[in-house]
Amino acid sequence: MSATVSPLAPKSYAEMPVIRGLRMATAAAGIKYKNRTDVLLMAFDAPASVAGVFTRSKCPSAPVDFCRSNLSHGVARGVVVNSGNANAFTGLKGRAATELTAKSAAQALGCSEQEIYLASTGVIGEPLDATKFAGVLGTMATDATGDFWLEAAKAIMTTDTYPKVATRSADIDGVTVTINGIAKGAGMIAPDMATMLSFVVTDADIAAPALQALLSEGVGPTFNSVTVDSDTSTSDTLMLFATGAAAADGQARIEHADDPRLAGFKTALNAVLKDLALQVVRDGEGARKMVAVTVTGAESDLAAKRIALSIANSPLVKTAVAGEDANWGRVVMAVGKSGEMADRDLLAIWFGDVRVAVNGERDPDYSEAATTAVMKEQDIAVKVDIGLGQGTATVWTCDLTKEYVAINGDYRS
Repeated sequence: MSATVSPLAPKSYAEMPVIRGLRMATAAAGIKYKNRTDVLLMAFDAPASVAGVFTRSKCPSAPVDFCRSNLSHGVARGVVVNSGNANAFTGLKGRAATELTAKSAAQALGCSEQEIYLASTGVIGEPLDATKFAGVLGTMATDATGDFWLEAAKAIMTTDTYPKVATRSADIDGVTVTINGIAKGAGMIAPDMATMLSFVVTDADIAAPALQALLSEGVGPTFNSVTVDSDTSTSDTLMLFATGAAAADGQARIEHADDPRLAGFKTALNAVLKDLALQVVRDGEGARKMVAVTVTGAESDLAAKRIALSIANSPLVKTAVAGEDANWGRVVMAVGKSGEMADRDLLAIWFGDVRVAVNGERDPDYSEAATTAVMKEQDIAVKVDIGLGQGTATVWTCDLTKEYVAINGDYRS
């Protein structure tokens, strides 16, 4: 955790209600950090439905492999998360660490290892000494409590400068249900199926296949539309759990994602995912500004998203934002290199409400003063109209500052 909190941090944290059927505990195992918690246990009192999306990196971490193999069973009793070590690119030692952790967690919770899920974040390539926390899982299981969301979010941070929490409520057939989530991430953020690490839990009673469909669809416009530095982590893990406790209030179990009774829940879930995803971008390493890149008029929505990502991931665009320089030529460059159809002479570009370019050249009414005022804001909107079709997309990113280089230049020390 950085000494200085991002200027884009939320001014206050959401009041996180207890989710019935879930208890949590944290511990300081000294994996990398001194004098702070670095292990989180989430314990479900009864088997919970589970869904997950993971990195599409071809070099996934050992915990990602472990979660993927257990997901087909569709049931969770416990989740163990550690920060400070990603347990990625650790070979047989990595697998042994996941096996020891799962065995210890299963014993602590009185369940099978197929009902345990694992996630690790931190340095890649360092063997993870799972004995450091395997021994404390029993105590954690006993001490776990429901009112612990903010502490849980703190325990999974690495270069994050603040914990990330979000909550919403929804109505399923007249019964109110709650959705809570935590996330971590600040660098190596260009999620490909999920973010760095995020765990979302609801007390709704929803079957695993329905949960999986909701989650897989929900990541597209949220976690898969944010980028800090274009780098996809080996550890990206986003999991959604449903404890089913709302059944006690009379909520009928939902078996299918297309059930019309899920409409409100789906909206609330997507709001939690977007809330967490944007908090990750606002904590981008060294970030001072948040940028929303919207592309319209592309050949398709997919083309629009690729163009938006080309702009959002451009170091030249991001450094121009950091320097408060309305250099729309950088945006033209990023559109041109995206690989998607674009017509130079049809392009229009806006910074905030100020149109800086139209019909492939500088706007005749261009005002340097008006554009500079936009660039001094903390939140900046960049809009590009391609002028070819109906495709639209929005992607969120942050500026690229000297601080980013400093943080990543000595990450392992």
